[in-house]
Amino acid sequence: MAPGQEYAHNRPMRPAAAPERDGEPVADRAPLSGPSGGRYVCPMHPDVVRDGPGTCPACGMAVEPAVAGAEEETPELAVMTRRLVASAVLTVPLLIVAMGGMAMRHAFGPRLLAWTELALATPVVLWGGAPFFRRGWESIVRAHLNMFTLIAIGVGAAWGYSVVAASFRTHGGEVALYFESAAVITTLVLLGQVLELRARQRTGDAIRALLRLAPKTARVIRPDGREEDVPLAHVHPGDRLRARPGERIPVDGVVTDGHGAVDESLLTGEPMPVEKTAGAAVTGGTLNGTGSFVMRAERVGSATLLAQIVRMVSEAQRSRAPVQRLADVVASYFVPAVLVVAAVTFAVWGMWGPAPRLTHALVNAVAVLIIACPCALGLATPMSVMVAVGRGAAAGVLVRDAAALEVLERVDTLVVDKTGTLTEGRPELVSVTASGHLAEAELLRLAAGLERASEHPLATAIVSAARARAVEPAPVADVRAIPGKGVTGTVDGRRVALGNHALLDELRIDAARVARRAEALRRDGHTVVVVAVDGQAEGLLAITDPVKPSTVEALAALRAEGIHVVMATGDARATAEAVARRLGIDDVHAEVLPAEKAELVAVLAAEGRVVAMAGDGINDAPALARAHVGIAMGTGADVALESAGVTLVRGDLRGVVRARRLSRRAMRNIRQNLFFAFVYNALGIPLAAGVLYPVTGLTLSPMIASAAMSLSSVSVIANALRLRAVAL
Repeated sequence: MAPGQEYAHNRPMRPAAAPERDGEPVADRAPLSGPSGGRYVCPMHPDVVRDGPGTCPACGMAVEPAVAGAEEETPELAVMTRRLVASAVLTVPLLIVAMGGMAMRHAFGPRLLAWTELALATPVVLWGGAPFFRRGWESIVRAHLNMFTLIAIGVGAAWGYSVVAASFRTHGGEVALYFESAAVITTLVLLGQVLELRARQRTGDAIRALLRLAPKTARVIRPDGREEDVPLAHVHPGDRLRARPGERIPVDGVVTDGHGAVDESLLTGEPMPVEKTAGAAVTGGTLNGTGSFVMRAERVGSATLLAQIVRMVSEAQRSRAPVQRLADVVASYFVPAVLVVAAVTFAVWGMWGPAPRLTHALVNAVAVLIIACPCALGLATPMSVMVAVGRGAAAGVLVRDAAALEVLERVDTLVVDKTGTLTEGRPELVSVTASGHLAEAELLRLAAGLERASEHPLATAIVSAARARAVEPAPVADVRAIPGKGVTGTVDGRRVALGNHALLDELRIDAARVARRAEALRRDGHTVVVVAVDGQAEGLLAITDPVKPSTVEALAALRAEGIHVVMATGDARATAEAVARRLGIDDVHAEVLPAEKAELVAVLAAEGRVVAMAGDGINDAPALARAHVGIAMGTGADVALESAGVTLVRGDLRGVVRARRLSRRAMRNIRQNLFFAFVYNALGIPLAAGVLYPVTGLTLSPMIASAAMSLSSVSVIANALRLRAVAL
């Protein structure tokens, strides 16, 4: 085997274990099992994971299923909607009574009106606002002050003050009541929660769209030829299934008979159907447009690519971007600071404000508490990440975590492997050169025998060529693979070595007799494998790996974005340079071992570059892990997928361009949200405190503050949802 040629067999992404369950909220970054795994995650604090519905101990928000389900409405949304409707029904007549003025007071008397307002407001505040009071109390007990701390104190103060004041209300009505303010604030906060929950649910649209791709049944062909539809859960690996025109393919498998044109756009982002014939791999959830074929099921249930994509996208949506650290730091000091500002506001208005001082002090302090709720600040980053990750999944770009999404926009250097990344990764044997005592057929028989047990793409090419030429691979023993160099073993009692010149040097085998011919083949862009038998170089195998049709377009797009492309391959220098010339790549590192690829990435990073590494094989894993962002081809080896921050489902470098565009737009969206949240609070709190009163004589009503607070959160989410429509 030539150096650096990676194993690139098509294995599924490896499912990860679910975190341990202990019945309590935990800070857990482990992947979540199953469609939801029975796990619930806080939208503002993804590290907080619970075993069931409830609230986040840090921010008080309702936790959500770790993976969005097919249902459109959550229990939390249903509960909040019921409370909102009931509260609105009581708040409307309360406003009419409160705003009735002198005519109402003369007709019914101030005391009766006071008790009427109390009767209408109390169910709204104590029942409609019960979740806010409960979460506010829990935040104090747990010493995690949050938005519900401010809401509970503000609404509770307005309602409690009014209850006391109602007892002292006289015919003249000198003591002001704020029952309508407490009720309206509660109703508006409920409205904000409902709008926010509905908007947050839309961030799971990408997951729901993926879940809907899987059909509920599959058509199984029984051993006696009888066909019947069975639930998808009853399909097992090895079952023969029929895919009919217009139906979705039920599971991952291989076509055994027939043909079809399969639309894979919802997984890869490519609109053109892909022709599938015998031997072609098909993916569950894709749509068979025309033709009918029989397939053999290989991966079912949670092992299918679709199920693993859902899992990966869900985990990524709950990860935290480094930029969120700024919001976290601000939020940790924000609520205590707001309480101090509200106390100062109350004191200033109480001592120096106009009459009635206590009333003005209470109103402005409540306005400060309500308008300063930091929900918009906490949602600014997570909502953008969730929507962006879902948008990427729809385009065939799977982001493993938010950190990779953040760094991608700053990448200026892309290191790419050759085989399976720039090229198809499906090499073909084009010539056999025998230069010793063996015939070409015998040389191929020995080589195929040695490679028969390997899943390496070069090995597949050699074995396939042998079978195509009716050459039966020889039996082999004592096989030993040497990464980046080749393979050795005993074939028919003879010691056979297959690999590059580095392998021959290690085995101290003289390759002079084949050197000139090997160099000529490399200059033509072929990968050359030397075959040595019993310590003698006996011949050459020339293998060609065609360049992917999309590679030229992808490289041009990357250069247009200012990305410096570096090829790092284990292939011979002449072969690598021939491919690089064809693709216009100037920076080529050939004949590098896996560790040397990682060292190259480290050197580029040390020069101040932000480096992404794209590869698909086992030998790429160290470099993928070392890079600022690892990008794995979705058709590659498991270890490459596990080492990467981004996976391209189609294994197409154009996905790198899509991923970078997604990163830029997501980060711009996050910055917009953070700017909006910071500016909103920076302007809103002073206005609520009454800084404009000395100049304009105006103060901010707590009801207006409540509406502004609710709309700020909804605005942040609405801005994040714009990412669903960005062009990639």
